[in-house]
Amino acid sequence: MADVAFNEVDKIYDNGVQAVFDLTLDVHDGEFLVLVGPSGCGKTTALRMVAGLEDISGGTVSIGGRVVNNVSSKERDIAMVFQNYALYPHLSVAENIAFGLRLRKEAKAVINERVAWAAKLLDLTPYLDRRPKELSGGQRQRVAMGRAIVRKPQVFLMDEPLSNLDAKLRVQMRADIAKLQKELGTTTVYVTHDQIEAMTMGDRVAVMSKGVLQQVDAPQRLYDRPENLFVASFIGTPPMNLLDVPVQSANGGVSITLGGASLTLPDEVLREYPRVREYAGGNVAIGLRAGDLHPASDHADLPTFRARVELVESLGSESMAYFRVDNFTIRSEASRGRVVSTARTAAPDRRGAGRRRPEARPLLRQANGCATSLMARSQRSPRSR
Repeated sequence: MADVAFNEVDKIYDNGVQAVFDLTLDVHDGEFLVLVGPSGCGKTTALRMVAGLEDISGGTVSIGGRVVNNVSSKERDIAMVFQNYALYPHLSVAENIAFGLRLRKEAKAVINERVAWAAKLLDLTPYLDRRPKELSGGQRQRVAMGRAIVRKPQVFLMDEPLSNLDAKLRVQMRADIAKLQKELGTTTVYVTHDQIEAMTMGDRVAVMSKGVLQQVDAPQRLYDRPENLFVASFIGTPPMNLLDVPVQSANGGVSITLGGASLTLPDEVLREYPRVREYAGGNVAIGLRAGDLHPASDHADLPTFRARVELVESLGSESMAYFRVDNFTIRSEASRGRVVSTARTAAPDRRGAGRRRPEARPLLRQANGCATSLMARSQRSPRSR
């Protein structure tokens, strides 16, 4: 096992497109870290730089304390699981699992022992003589994982391994992969665009957007305490409602206007966000999780506002309500850095040519119009039969 460290890593392609900006991230020994973000955010590029499948334009990548920028893939002691399984159709399950060991010219007794061990761990023993075409999607993915784990590498790299599976099988495989990683204790970097996978599988989750690392934290802290509006809007299903609301201050209290109603902020909110007083007479962004909105009749102790319900979706155990209020919506944009009002300075790449880092962009952007759709979640009450 080993740790993985990105230190100010950049990736610039030959056509000048920069896919990763100044990535600094430590993956601890034995940790399951998930890289998550929308398509094109740079997560797979970062993973491929660890694997040695992409050159590093600037900075360093280390595995087990050793800088591997100029080390070939086969000498990095890593194993990778791909999205498309990458199995050999003419080989049996046992032969596919053993393929990497045979390339390394391991002894036949060692190969047989490790294949049997991996097959038992992954429930593949009854299928060792079958060809990949005779297996289900989940079984094929387990074969690909078996081929990776028999090598007993320092680091596992997984590039969206569940994206080709149906929804039910993804749920099962999520649990299987997380359980397997706990049993093996091998450092794992897992890439996905599915934030549910990220939240349920990772010890920590690193959120990326437009090539920039936005936040790294435990899944629950990402949900409870997002550091910027991109993370707030990306993490959580359904996404957080983000609104632009006016702030008023009177008689020592602070209130906001939501849906035409003035809502006084409780003391605990003011203690949590003391600077909100500074915005009296201006506007602030607020985030409302669907699960924190309730029918007024059920919670007389909470502030209330009126809204017109437009749609209710019944999901069995819960229902999702969509309604409108008279506030501006906010669409998040990825932060280029923690200080969002200044541009980064130019820095030379390893070829000596100067390049300009992208300027920091505002986190907020108002939408046209003032009719905003909100989402609220309601749990169904149990019914007697």
